[in-house]
Amino acid sequence: MGEEDRLCEAVLGCALTVHKVLGPGLLERVYERCLAHELGTAGIKFERQILLPVIYDGLGIDEAYRIDLLIARHIVVEVKAVDRVVGVHRAQLLSYMKLGGFSLGYLLNFNSALMKDGIVRLRNGFPREAP
Repeated sequence: MGEEDRLCEAVLGCALTVHKVLGPGLLERVYERCLAHELGTAGIKFERQILLPVIYDGLGIDEAYRIDLLIARHIVVEVKAVDRVVGVHRAQLLSYMKLGGFSLGYLLNFNSALMKDGIVRLRNGFPREAP
C-alpha cells in the first residue's frame, strides 16, 4: 500500500469515527470541526478553510471559494450534510481540484445513515497522476 493510500485510509477512518459518535443530522460545520479534531489527533497534516482564488481573464477573485479540508497539501475534502450527493456537489469538488491543481478529492456526506454510503472519491488527471 502506497503512502497516498495509507493517508486516504486514515482520513476515512477519522470520518467513520466522527459519524459513529455523532450520527447524521447535524450541520456541516460541526462535522468539519470534529473531523479536523480527529485528523489532528491522528497526526495527519491538514489545513482548514483554505482560500481558493479564481483567475478570470487577468481578474483575480481572491476569496471565491474555500476548501473545507486540504490533507497533506494534496487531497481535497469537501464535507457535506445533505439528503444525498448530487451532480452539483461532484462538480464543486472537481472545480476545487482543477482550480487548485489537486488530483484527488473526497466528498464526505455525514447525513448518510451509514458513512460508507456517504463517501465519494474523485480523481482528476489535472495536473498530477496517481503514483
